[in-house]
Amino acid sequence: MTTAVLRTVEQRVLWLATAIVHHANRVRPNPGGLKVGGHQASSASMVTIMTALWFEQLRSADRVSVKPHASPVLHAVNYLLGELDERHLTTLRAFGGLQSYPSRSKDPDPVDYSTGSVGIGATAPIWGALARRYVSSRNPQVGTGRQYSLVGDAELDEGAVWEAILDPMVGELGEVVWIVDLNRQSLDRVVPNIGATRLQGMFAAAGWQVLTVKYGRLLEELFTRPGGDALRRRIDEMPNPEYQRLLRCTPAQLRERLPDESAELGALVAGLDDGALHAAVRNLGGHDLAALGDAFAAIDDTRPTVVFAYTVKGHGLASEGHPQNHSSLLTSEQFAELAQRCGADPDVPWARFPEGSAAAELCATVATRLRRTQVPPGEVPAIPTDIGRTPSGTSTTQAALGRALLDLTRAAPEAARRVVTLCPDVSSSTNLGGWVNKVGVWSARERVDWFADDPETILHWRERPDGQHLELGIAETNLVGMLGEFGATWSRWGEPLLPIGVMYDPFVERALEPWSFGIYAGGQSILVGTPSGVSLAPEGGAHQSITTPSVGLEQPGCVAYEPGFAIDVEWTLLASLARLGRPDGSSTYLRLSTRPVDQTLAAVPTDAAARERRRRQVVAGAYPLRQVPRPAVTVAVMGAVVPEALSAADRLSELGHPAEVVCVTSAGLLFDAVQARAGRSDAQTWILDAVFPPRRAAPLVTVLDGHPHTLAFLAGIHQVRAAHLGVSRFGQSGDLAEVYRHHGLDPDSIVRAGLDLLG
Repeated sequence: MTTAVLRTVEQRVLWLATAIVHHANRVRPNPGGLKVGGHQASSASMVTIMTALWFEQLRSADRVSVKPHASPVLHAVNYLLGELDERHLTTLRAFGGLQSYPSRSKDPDPVDYSTGSVGIGATAPIWGALARRYVSSRNPQVGTGRQYSLVGDAELDEGAVWEAILDPMVGELGEVVWIVDLNRQSLDRVVPNIGATRLQGMFAAAGWQVLTVKYGRLLEELFTRPGGDALRRRIDEMPNPEYQRLLRCTPAQLRERLPDESAELGALVAGLDDGALHAAVRNLGGHDLAALGDAFAAIDDTRPTVVFAYTVKGHGLASEGHPQNHSSLLTSEQFAELAQRCGADPDVPWARFPEGSAAAELCATVATRLRRTQVPPGEVPAIPTDIGRTPSGTSTTQAALGRALLDLTRAAPEAARRVVTLCPDVSSSTNLGGWVNKVGVWSARERVDWFADDPETILHWRERPDGQHLELGIAETNLVGMLGEFGATWSRWGEPLLPIGVMYDPFVERALEPWSFGIYAGGQSILVGTPSGVSLAPEGGAHQSITTPSVGLEQPGCVAYEPGFAIDVEWTLLASLARLGRPDGSSTYLRLSTRPVDQTLAAVPTDAAARERRRRQVVAGAYPLRQVPRPAVTVAVMGAVVPEALSAADRLSELGHPAEVVCVTSAGLLFDAVQARAGRSDAQTWILDAVFPPRRAAPLVTVLDGHPHTLAFLAGIHQVRAAHLGVSRFGQSGDLAEVYRHHGLDPDSIVRAGLDLLG
């Protein structure tokens, strides 16, 4: 393949990417008048990089995360490779059409990683590499392959990027390659001090191979001429805005500005014709196919690699280098000029290369090389619905998690082998110690456990390829990023895993965005937040979580549970595991507590049929915990404050106001049922009739260790008077009774609320 053929393909990719955005904004009818948008300039700066990558470097086992604003380039490449039908090219940002940013779940063409949330798409291939290594330690047939990230330089401002780069496990991932589009512009301006040298040093300090592609062949040749050293120094030392301004200059202006009183440089510039001078100023390495090829050939597969490719934002467009070109659109006249330069026809914008041409043959060859065999998703071994134990004594829902996982290894060992747990350095404090001791810690190779013979060691850190637990540093964003990729192995390699991530509940909101994005991208997982709420009373306001119950209710693609008893944890966990690793699956958020509770209060039925009825209700969202013949008031309680609700119900009954207690396990599932009853959802509604039948409607008190609005909708089921108790302000340290009293979660507060409703 000659460079000329590759350059022809590059120009067609530029044209198609620009035309996709142009059609969406200038051609397609827009009766609503709302700005459609798109990023022609951001796409143009990536065209050469993506052409070199796809048409020379990639193999079928490789995966690529494309920076969000370059999605039109990805669609253009997929179109030339026959992976996208022409009818989709006119649908960018239209309803049901090509998405604004690459999406695994919504775009019609191949997308390896969903991107769009800045920094998260960049790091996803790191976790994808770890997920592939984990799966390959069980099934070597999944193969190998590089994991590429195409990263905008502004994405390196995101803290999530550096959390990932610095994790100790990442330094061993030689298949990870980042290519930074160093165009030195942000949305609004040219960044004065992008700090490329500092960034390069930070990657190098983390153990990455750092490659820099700064200049193209034309400039490199000019540097060898008399005055070349002065030219290199001049470009190297000038501020970014000054360089960008040169891109907007005429040749006459360049001859005036570039020499900067250097006679030697002035002589070199004077010897260049206008075309050569114009080309030289913008001849950066990120737009030079040969320079990029040399960099890719130098990649060291024993450690992660970052390639800093210097580019011009809007390269090849009329808006090239303009500080406000981020979302700018070519005019119709500029679009026609681009067509002429690219050898395209604006009237037939989607024309492919002529059959038999060298460019067409290259596209066909590359398409064959990159074609992947679709792997059907494997099935998860059957997961029991009930292991059969009935907890007794005093226990916590947090401790029940570890107990249930250990029970699963005995009740369903094949299914248990699919479970993988992830923690940010909190295994022991979240009661996973027994599970970790049982299954071991995953590592690509076995490592020595130097404390194996220490009799006082409780948590045994046995690292081996068949381990099922991974622990990262204290970086919740890393944990949920990995959680999403481990939850996508069923769709990537046909090997479903059952990933469970455990973190302190106060930090769930910190991790929510990347976890939500992982769900959007098809990653199915269980996120456990523990300990939670003000129930960890001595920890005080800094470690309480208030809004997480409602966050779980509102998160798409996710079922949220907050069990009150250990048996509820087991049942909801097993049901959640059964939803993972399948095309119609979903994720789960479990909110657990360290509050010790008398497990006999659960009153688990001893009859097998009655027990199964209770289990079904627990999994569906709620169950009647205490019933009275004619309730005067209903207390609906969720999570750790069940004992307070039961105590208050007893006192109300003693006062002559019979009170029943409904234990809510999932506010979200109940809300879905309410919506379904109104015809706004296809969820099942039977749980409402089982738990809140019309004949038992009574004034309602809701209570939970979280924001009270989470359960407020329950009053609307029968339009009853209601009072909603919970946590809506920061707290302070204290013992449990003091803290509950402070927030109005104690029995006295529940009794008062019930009496107020009864008048």
